[in-house]
Amino acid sequence: MGKEFDVIALGELLIDFTMNGKSEQGNNLFEANPGGAPCNVLAILRKLGKKTAFIGKVGDDQFGRLLRETIEEAGINSDNLLVDKEINTTLAFVHTFPDGDREFSFYRKPGADMMLKKEEIDEEAIAKARIFHFGTLSMTHDDVREATKKAVELAKKNGLLISLDPNLRPPLWSSLDLAKEQILAAMEHCDILKISDNEIQFITGVEDYDEGIQIIRDRFQIPLVCLTLGKDGSRAYYKDLRVEVPGFAQEHVADTTGAGDTFCGSVLNYVLEHGIEDLSEENLKEMLTFANAAASLITTKKGAIRSMPEKEEIEAMI
Repeated sequence: MGKEFDVIALGELLIDFTMNGKSEQGNNLFEANPGGAPCNVLAILRKLGKKTAFIGKVGDDQFGRLLRETIEEAGINSDNLLVDKEINTTLAFVHTFPDGDREFSFYRKPGADMMLKKEEIDEEAIAKARIFHFGTLSMTHDDVREATKKAVELAKKNGLLISLDPNLRPPLWSSLDLAKEQILAAMEHCDILKISDNEIQFITGVEDYDEGIQIIRDRFQIPLVCLTLGKDGSRAYYKDLRVEVPGFAQEHVADTTGAGDTFCGSVLNYVLEHGIEDLSEENLKEMLTFANAAASLITTKKGAIRSMPEKEEIEAMI
């Protein structure tokens, strides 16, 4: 079967309400930014000229309609974006600190993204892609967890590369033990792992990043692992190579939401163009440099899906 899509992703699609100043009365103003990590990854891939599709669920409400319009405007295939008639679209309020870092307040008890069921997963859609990407927010609850597992199985069966970003959000899990268990279960199947500095420490209990990554690689034999270090840049671990590239500093950081997703999408773009079988140290440096620059640029704007940088902007920064 011909590959209609470069990357198909499954997971949460939601509204990030991001702080955007104060009203005349002194009340916080929030901007409704379409987001959700898996779709953010697809949005940067679209900017880089790749064909993408999304699997997920939104509510039958104004936010669900806004999200569908947004991903369609971005050029992401929405044939497998389903609508739940009973449960509202998931919302996240993002409280931003002066350094651009943030914390989330989620409205998801339940949210429509949790309502995706395994019988709603379309094997034909998955088979049409080269890479399947997912995170673990679609593994927090039983139904959507079963749907995610089925999608991963179908991706394996159809020979797709499998990409994982754990994207740990502690408030969304009933317990951190369950979070760790499900993240480890997801790692059993992945070919490309994008993980952050705090996540590797959470999963392994080890302070040293290299040591933590080694524990993961020894256990799961993941071909390509990329570790993000915030403003300090990133590292790639591949075969016997360990490559580190510094980050790109921005004078003004508006919002770090979506930076990791932009990095992840840029890495997937590089794998699509160069394969995963025979990467050199030079390849890994080139990949991380581009991904770091893209991630840095998105922090200068609020939101994610509609704030993705153009390829020319990223190249100009390098």
